[in-house]
Amino acid sequence: MSSSTPVPSQTEEANHPEHRPIRTFHARRSRIRPSAKSAIDRLWDRWGVDIDDNFDFVRSLRTDHDVVLEIGCGMGDATVAMARAEPNTTILAVDVHTPGLGVILRDCERDGVSNVRVACCDAVTLIRDHIPDGSLAGIRIYFPDPWPKQRQHKRRLIQPEFVSLASSKLRSSGTLHLATDWQNYADQMLEVLSDEPTLHNTSEGFTARPQWRPVTRFESRGLRLGHTINDLLFTKV
Repeated sequence: MSSSTPVPSQTEEANHPEHRPIRTFHARRSRIRPSAKSAIDRLWDRWGVDIDDNFDFVRSLRTDHDVVLEIGCGMGDATVAMARAEPNTTILAVDVHTPGLGVILRDCERDGVSNVRVACCDAVTLIRDHIPDGSLAGIRIYFPDPWPKQRQHKRRLIQPEFVSLASSKLRSSGTLHLATDWQNYADQMLEVLSDEPTLHNTSEGFTARPQWRPVTRFESRGLRLGHTINDLLFTKV
């Protein structure tokens, strides 16, 4: 990869405003630390994945392990911790903000973790256009943007169409694991996932946080604010 930082891939429909999908994430600018920028420059060719017309799920990820997709990995502290605890699983960590991906690469190098791949792209485009059906062992979406105002709810990622699409990418018994600290979003998530016929809830309603899911920065902030944390763990039928 060149010394420039990666940017989300562009699709043909992105050039046509009338066909542009509702954006489910904030397009915010973040300052990248020199250590993260250096990690991108040095390590992208090893662990970075370019989501473009040349992307091939098997060849581009360069792994024989089961693949779990993490959508919205943020600064990646939870990502690296889970990868370290699951050496036989490859985590494909996806975000639209480059600085966090650089931090993940830096921390993977520091900790000797080699089973993480990172991509800077829109997750909906990635799932819809580039991931084969039945190819994922799991999908993890922790603390997605809650879009808390009523008029913003249409921007939330967890909608019936997206859940159906995501489920189609899971192999049999693959897992869809969500977490949020916004109660009305948690209720929406539970309703949407419960209505998806290809998914089965592993609990009656919400589930306790699995020990293998580290506490994330967003989760810590929610706890400080007195929010209830809700996890949902569904499997592909």
